[in-house]
Amino acid sequence: VLFWGVRELKKVQLLSVDRPQVLIECAGKGVKSSVIQSVKNNPNFSVQADRFEVELPENELLHPPLGICVVDWRAFGRSTLVGTHTINCLKQYLYKPKELPAPTAKVDVIETDKAAPESPQLPASPQPYPADHIYVDVEHGSAALVMQEPVPAKSSAAAAVPASSLPSALKSTSPSSEPAKDGKQKDSRKYSRRSTKRKKRTIADESAENVIDWWSKYDASVEKMKKVKSIYPSEGKPGNTKSTTGHVALSIEDEPDKKKRKKVFKEEKKEDSNLATLKIYDGDLESEFNNFEDWVKTFELFRGKATDEDHSDYEDRIIGKFKGSFCIYKSPEDSSSMDGGQPKILQGIPPNNSVEVLVRVYIVRAYNLSPADPEGTSDPYIVLRLGKTEIKDQANYIPKQLNPVFGRSFEIQATFPKESVLSILIYDHDMVGADDLIGETKIDLENRFYSRHRATCGIQSQYEKEGYNAWRDAIQPTEILNKLCKDNKLPGPYKRPGQIQIGTKVFTGKTIFNEDENEEPVESYEQLALKVLRSWDEIPGVGCKLVPEHIETRPLYHKDKPGMEQGRVQMWVDMFPKDMPPPGPPVDISPRKPKGYELRVIIWNTEDVILEDENIFTGQKSSDIYVKGWLKGLEDDKQETDVHYNSLTGEGNFNWRFVFPFHYLPAEKQMVVSKKENIFSLEKTERKMPAVLVLQVWDFERLSSDDFLGSLEMKLNEFPRAAKSAKSCDIGMVTAISNENKISIFQQKRVRGWWPFVKAGELTGKVEAEFHLVTAEEAEKSPVGRARKEPEPLEKPNRPDTSFSWFVNPFKCLYHLIWRNYKKYIIIALILLILMIFLVLFIYTLPGAISRRIVVGS
Repeated sequence: VLFWGVRELKKVQLLSVDRPQVLIECAGKGVKSSVIQSVKNNPNFSVQADRFEVELPENELLHPPLGICVVDWRAFGRSTLVGTHTINCLKQYLYKPKELPAPTAKVDVIETDKAAPESPQLPASPQPYPADHIYVDVEHGSAALVMQEPVPAKSSAAAAVPASSLPSALKSTSPSSEPAKDGKQKDSRKYSRRSTKRKKRTIADESAENVIDWWSKYDASVEKMKKVKSIYPSEGKPGNTKSTTGHVALSIEDEPDKKKRKKVFKEEKKEDSNLATLKIYDGDLESEFNNFEDWVKTFELFRGKATDEDHSDYEDRIIGKFKGSFCIYKSPEDSSSMDGGQPKILQGIPPNNSVEVLVRVYIVRAYNLSPADPEGTSDPYIVLRLGKTEIKDQANYIPKQLNPVFGRSFEIQATFPKESVLSILIYDHDMVGADDLIGETKIDLENRFYSRHRATCGIQSQYEKEGYNAWRDAIQPTEILNKLCKDNKLPGPYKRPGQIQIGTKVFTGKTIFNEDENEEPVESYEQLALKVLRSWDEIPGVGCKLVPEHIETRPLYHKDKPGMEQGRVQMWVDMFPKDMPPPGPPVDISPRKPKGYELRVIIWNTEDVILEDENIFTGQKSSDIYVKGWLKGLEDDKQETDVHYNSLTGEGNFNWRFVFPFHYLPAEKQMVVSKKENIFSLEKTERKMPAVLVLQVWDFERLSSDDFLGSLEMKLNEFPRAAKSAKSCDIGMVTAISNENKISIFQQKRVRGWWPFVKAGELTGKVEAEFHLVTAEEAEKSPVGRARKEPEPLEKPNRPDTSFSWFVNPFKCLYHLIWRNYKKYIIIALILLILMIFLVLFIYTLPGAISRRIVVGS
């Protein structure tokens, strides 16, 4: 029996548990632990191991239960029952001796050795190893196991092996690994390294605004995870081989103590994104590594009896936890001691003394949080609790978000075992009243700290000294490898140029690096040691999977809503013992801050705009053209030009400037919009969306709503190339799917040309515009005015005389619309009208004149 300690003991009979003792009983026999003198000072037992003999039937189904009972010794020799736990199945604690692999096993996979790159300063050809050595090539990230033949193979071709006879680890030959005719191996990695550098430079040149940071690494990891899930949505059956485009997936039965099935993927044509990635787990880290119970198990202590079948009082019955383990073996096998009197159960168990640890907690983001406000949103912030230490990050709450991006890191000084349970709580910030708890999750840091899986700091995928992927562990990969070999009593590691040997296993890879052609080659085993660490589960006997650099996704729960997830939080924890070298600075995961920009758009002219209005007198078509513009998401800042009246040909002259200030994240290619959702909102809500500029052409109407003529929508980072003239401007400029004819305004900065207006898939006009993008700092130094205002005013356009409003200038309208077109008809009509008036007056006055002449006389 391994007695480690007790944790999280609640009060019993209104008094705290201070001097507990554990009683183990099985089949009428048992053993007692030592009494802990003070739980507050040290909750671990002073005597770690004890044993007792019990007769058990050979049939495992007939084994009696094992009972764990915890009592508290109080004043005057009184003892009080704290809690109990019953183990009904003892099969998992039966001792099984480790089976060592056969050293002379043969595998029908043959491959020539990979020599390290030659250098004038360092030897390039390592000494040959005996025939029983195992070679593992880890150059490309995935370990592959090869048994060397006693006689060196002269042929470079690999023998074809049926899928049924493949071992648990494979090595496939590739054209790059075949030796050249002169006996030296072709090193294609040298050329791939150069091409990688060239590609990196190209990316930097094409996206000068995009700075590679930790979030670039995170985004690349998310994309990689999505790609893997889309290609391999589910595991295949054992023995089945699935092939996809560019990939080969082999599903193989593994050893019983490992996973039941293991997939070995090989990409024939792999596209490298040149970015280091990390592992993103969909669940918590404990579920991936068997709760880190490889060294000790945690048993929950219960009080009372369960009465309800639905276990509604399960959490209330838990009164504490006991940490320990059991090992059952037959008495004749000298089960009392091993290795000079040390019990077998203590092998590999660390001392349970107090340890001071620096704990770094990184909270990346949360999503699907339960709404805590009446309007269906939350204002979440983080609270951390570890022992008596509490950190409330209330000042950095995120308003109106159910999927907040925190990007926060915290440092806590802890002492194991007194402070070993880390609680991460997400609260909702309220302006009035107490803040509401959304959900919480708890992590047992002690289990991670002592686990053989080395969950203190994840093993990174690549080794780099600086930059976004700088090595963050306190010790280097070679030092970690040395410590693992020492702790597991393995011979080695023995280092030779291009190789690292551990026991009978040899790992080959590159150890000589030439970063600059003018500098001398440098020998470094850190890269190869890192590859060995990532393949540590291949080491026979003592190997296990080490925790990689990761982000775990932990569910959040609320005690008032048991069993119901209140959201999930993505995070990870690093731990560094204080007796080790101090680690480097924390990883900067603070959210990217948007950069301020100002987009200046000058609308010069329009051409071929469709004519919607028709003159009732002349039947001639015209349009009163004006242009609107805004950025999607910033509709409150819509701007529009003045009206070009009575355009008879679809031509419009404006010389009008739009100015759109906005915030943009170049790395994510997203625009950040912060605004209040309604008039009753006290805080602004932040959203991310693509930066899309909308230009629309309208026909102005005086007595009714304006008529929509066409629109133009352009993403600022996928700008269609402009046409040089109105004649060469067509609808294909905006409907083309190819990115070859698209540019980014963030790189081009200034563009001028012609673009088409489109309505219902038809060309409805063309606009000549100029786009100029400046940063907020540049805009402050050299401001410009909107429309045609100061500073840097634009000249008024030289519009034709027909461009006016009849409502403001009716006589001018009559002159241009009637007089200029029907002048001769109007003159003839006036002459005829005068003649008719003269004739009517003549006929009307002639009889009276004749009568007066007759009567009066001359």
